[in-house]
Amino acid sequence: MIIEGNQRGHAKQLANHLLNDRDNDHVTIHEITGFTSETVHGAFQEIQATSRATRCTQFLFSVSLNPPQDEIATNETFEKALSDIEQKMGLEGQPRVVVFHEKEGRRHAHCVWSRIDAQSMTAINLPFYKKKLNEISKDIYLEQGWNMPRGFIDKQYTNPLNFTREEWQQAKRQDDDPRMIKHIFKQAWGASDDAKSFAHALQNHGFTLAKGDRRGFVAVDYKGEVYSLSRWTGLKTRALNARLKQEDLPSVQQAKTKIAEIMTDVLQKHINDVRHERSKKYQPLKSALLNLRERHRSERSALELRHNERQRHEETQRQERMPRWFKGVLARITGKHRRIQEENKQDTLKCQARDQKEKQELITKQLQERGRLQDHVQNLRKEHNETMLQMRKDIGTFMEMKERNSPEPVEFKPQQQNRGGYAME
Repeated sequence: MIIEGNQRGHAKQLANHLLNDRDNDHVTIHEITGFTSETVHGAFQEIQATSRATRCTQFLFSVSLNPPQDEIATNETFEKALSDIEQKMGLEGQPRVVVFHEKEGRRHAHCVWSRIDAQSMTAINLPFYKKKLNEISKDIYLEQGWNMPRGFIDKQYTNPLNFTREEWQQAKRQDDDPRMIKHIFKQAWGASDDAKSFAHALQNHGFTLAKGDRRGFVAVDYKGEVYSLSRWTGLKTRALNARLKQEDLPSVQQAKTKIAEIMTDVLQKHINDVRHERSKKYQPLKSALLNLRERHRSERSALELRHNERQRHEETQRQERMPRWFKGVLARITGKHRRIQEENKQDTLKCQARDQKEKQELITKQLQERGRLQDHVQNLRKEHNETMLQMRKDIGTFMEMKERNSPEPVEFKPQQQNRGGYAME
């Protein structure tokens, strides 16, 4: 499984993220250990209060554990990974919180440890923690027999389209797939050898090359959104300057003015039609997703109630096995009391394992059901991305034809194929 970690503060913000049931189908608090509080917020407040006796501002160590997309990891697999992390990081015995998230048919875990050693009142040092987490991650792939990501086998196979959180948020605001946008910029750069050909390649996808006010070279799309070329191409400023500095490029404002002149009401109507159609066709699937989530939550609540009732009944039976009054005294003398205690202990462990197995079976069944519905979501996403990619190409063609002052009137007609695609929020 992919394991990512970071040292951080902002305890309240992290607690809110872990308990966010709006963006997750299920949120399960698996463990709160080493705290007097029984809530996530309360536990993190305890860590923060302890850290005030030190100079440590990043008093939390937060780790996320993500199994492969097509695999369902059991609690034992997650707990083994957490144990390995504690041993390798020197976090054994430290207070921790473990929360499971389920979203889009996938289950992953978050674990947060306190970095503050309560005895020495110092922060536990975590040198090279990223490298250590990668080593643990590789071991888990090998132990479970999962297909290992190519980036783990050799760094040259690492996905070149990885994007930062800032890039993701910008693309999400524009209702575009950030992987598609980054691919466009990288492909345009690779297919060009000078500023003119690069600008032309970008224009084919509806982007205008411009000189940024503060960010060097940028691209402005047909909606006026500005994209930093150094960020989205992954190139250094020196490489961009070598190819583009001699070109007389418009400013961002000039590019926006030019785009505004080219964009017509008809073009905007076509774009809005695609989005409206996408939203309309997604609505039934959205309702199905919501209904499935509510049903799954209800099934888990019902199972928890059955388990609690059965546990109370079984505990009563165990208590009734213990001899009382005079028989109880005699049982202690003969050793029978101790034997019954040991039998009750073993019976308790057996019943706990049975309940955990039933819970895991239900989770696995629900994840598989949610995964089948997620396949439809992924297909619709793919269709939408193809539609938007074709739309950008059409816009680029339209802008180029308008710039050439074609004597013939230009009628914009977007491609009709893949018009059924829509994005998933």
